[in-house]
Amino acid sequence: MGEPVTDSNAVSPPPQALLERLKDYGQEDAFSLWDELSPEERLPAAAVETVPESNVSTLEERSMEERERWWKMGLKAISDGKLGVLLLSGGQGTRLGSSDPKGCFNIGLPSGKSLFQLQAERILCVQSLASQSVNEGSARFTPIHWYIMTSPFTDELTRKFFESHKYFGLEADQVTFFQQGTIPCVSKDGRFIMETPYRVAKSPDGNGGVYSALKSSKLLEDMAMRGIKYLDCYGVDNALVRVADPTFLGYFIDKGVATAAKVVRKAYPQEKVGVFVRRGKGGPLSVVEYSELDPSLASEINQATGRLRFCWSNVCLHMFTLDFLNQVANSLEKDSIYHLAEKKIPLVHGHTVGYKLEQFIFDAFPYAPSTALLEVLREEEFAPVKNANGSNFDTPDSARLLVLRLHARWVVASGGFLTHTVPLYATGVEVSPLCSYTGENLEAICRGRTFHAPCEISF
Repeated sequence: MGEPVTDSNAVSPPPQALLERLKDYGQEDAFSLWDELSPEERLPAAAVETVPESNVSTLEERSMEERERWWKMGLKAISDGKLGVLLLSGGQGTRLGSSDPKGCFNIGLPSGKSLFQLQAERILCVQSLASQSVNEGSARFTPIHWYIMTSPFTDELTRKFFESHKYFGLEADQVTFFQQGTIPCVSKDGRFIMETPYRVAKSPDGNGGVYSALKSSKLLEDMAMRGIKYLDCYGVDNALVRVADPTFLGYFIDKGVATAAKVVRKAYPQEKVGVFVRRGKGGPLSVVEYSELDPSLASEINQATGRLRFCWSNVCLHMFTLDFLNQVANSLEKDSIYHLAEKKIPLVHGHTVGYKLEQFIFDAFPYAPSTALLEVLREEEFAPVKNANGSNFDTPDSARLLVLRLHARWVVASGGFLTHTVPLYATGVEVSPLCSYTGENLEAICRGRTFHAPCEISF
């Protein structure tokens, strides 16, 4: 439960957390002959193997023909109503200095749009592209249904935000909100923490709570009734997320797998992202969270490539079949996995440091009969918004710059020109998602025109 992952070849003492737990029950003698055991007979944390580069599809290395084929396959499935979008949005913007849901946050783009609005408009854009791809005489286009997981702490504010903004142009009935569960917080000695004299302190059960929440809210049946076969699942705090990405969907369908994930190369050993691994030789793909990966393993270099040995970062961009979600909802109900997070927790008289128990969405990957990984460019698809401005990384300012720089490249590639009064690396332009999804269809707007950065380009 949140134990660091270690090298299985190293001689190691008994797992300390397990030993302490056995002591509580007077059963520590179970380890009395530990020193006489061979490495294979001991109880180390599960050995982890790297995911070979040959097992990862790199989008940039694929031919234009193959990428175009995936794009068209994805648009066809979307136009047939087979894709649903699943947003993980249970967190508050506490680290951003806000008590509002993270999706309400405005990262400072020229348009002033929130993360929720950017994502809603990307769905609108994909709907338009899919609708245009449908041949005349085909069945009526089915809008993409958006399932949004909130928590008891964000649900009401999220719903009101969408209502006050008229669902950002989407139809109200194509958006469904549902709540993840909560788990009691415990002290370091395993006791419940009382938030008030009559109420136990609780926290959301992590983004992995999505599986049980979908089941308890009957939304898996709702998806089946709508004809949805695939779910595009992502976290709210990524300003560059390609929601309902036709290329990713086409890749997923083409591979015929139960699960898939977009990955980016880990930037440096201490980067706070989980990494994909194999559990033992030939074992299932899994993710080890950054807080659970032994620092020595995190820093290891692959001598053949010169890059980090554990380099495939999990950035919470997933695709699932509905069949797999059904399987996992039943499996994890019987075999829940919890990770410990040391946090400041409200107490009757102030605060204390204790543990929040969380489930992670990637806990389900070992259940998958097949998983595909698609490497994408970090600068095009990953702009995390996790920490307040002034922090060293993953801030609204850094995410805004990633958006502006990417969109500036789109404009120049489409024949536009930029003027700027500050260095171009520190500014750029914002292209409305209603105009373009990945830089396509901008020539009519941009060719021969000059834009003064920063600004928003829209119809």
